[in-house]
Amino acid sequence: MLPLDDLTVLDFSTLLPGPLASLFLAEAGARVIRIERPGGEEMRRFPPRFGETSAPYAVLNRGKASVEIDLKAADALARLTPLILQADILIEQFRPGVMARLGFGHEALAAINPRLIYCSISGYGQFGPRSGDAGHDINYQALGGLLGQSLKRGAAAPLPPPLVADIAGGTMPAVLNILLALRQRERTGQGCHLDIAMSDAMPTFAWYGLAQGQVTGRYPEGGEGLLTGASPRYGLYATQDGWFLAVGALEAKFWDVFCEAIGLEHALRDDSLDPSATRAAVAAIIVGQLATHWRETLEPRDCCCTVVRTLEEAVADPHLTARGLFDAQAQEPGGRRLVSTPLPLAPVFREQGAGLREVAASGADTEEWWG
Repeated sequence: MLPLDDLTVLDFSTLLPGPLASLFLAEAGARVIRIERPGGEEMRRFPPRFGETSAPYAVLNRGKASVEIDLKAADALARLTPLILQADILIEQFRPGVMARLGFGHEALAAINPRLIYCSISGYGQFGPRSGDAGHDINYQALGGLLGQSLKRGAAAPLPPPLVADIAGGTMPAVLNILLALRQRERTGQGCHLDIAMSDAMPTFAWYGLAQGQVTGRYPEGGEGLLTGASPRYGLYATQDGWFLAVGALEAKFWDVFCEAIGLEHALRDDSLDPSATRAAVAAIIVGQLATHWRETLEPRDCCCTVVRTLEEAVADPHLTARGLFDAQAQEPGGRRLVSTPLPLAPVFREQGAGLREVAASGADTEEWWG
């Protein structure tokens, strides 16, 4: 028995935020039905290919049913009404107003099913000056001040690898708010419309700088924050072989162990006196040895120091594999298997022993509903 095994989700979304949100719900037991356009959603064509589908699509959509329908067709709403009546949750990811123009807006569907929890995920939300604007992850990070926390004026700008806005601004708030809406529905019997804007969560990640700026009257610029470059205790240091050591020795007990382990001279260990000098000295020491040396020297000492892992190394890491993060597998219609997207669900809320689930071909379940 899983916490969501009595719920049905209609997923109208595409690409990453919505499908990842419905994957969380599916892994916790919900029946998820993907509503796809004829020929399937665009991510089915993303490279690399994985048998009859694509790898990006497969790792996000295992264990979900798929129904194809042209939402612009005159009978689309009538055909989908039986599913809408059964549904507990609907997830959509169009620009604001598109679902309403198609006849599938919140008001129209709430009239059919008042208990429906209708979750809209968009870049800038359902209202506001930018609500109709196009955007991607990097745009939402830029607008919310998150990128500005780590960029120095005039310096080279590294492209951040995490899709923070898509996942932490879209997927995670969607799942959180859907669960809150389910709890509210238990009390009121009514569904609601959830307005999830990916850009809304970006200032959340700048919480420390926001607090600092309001009190001091000066908001920190890139590289000036405790966690964005101002402290030698928190940052990346190059090793002799061109790789990196991640140091997070913020607390005194960790910093003291770190300084002793690398042999930093005592005059520089009080980094409040001249942080730049301390950082330069630490950098000179770390760059003098290979990454493997620091891995063997520092990681066992419990001082918050970790040699950066490549993704290939991460998938074989004993700790991550012991946590079961790579146990779930997606199987495409031709039989090939792929490790699914790892989800940080507590083991108690995911089905045990269900490591393999199929990825439905586009429209595979259409006949079941309409014959």
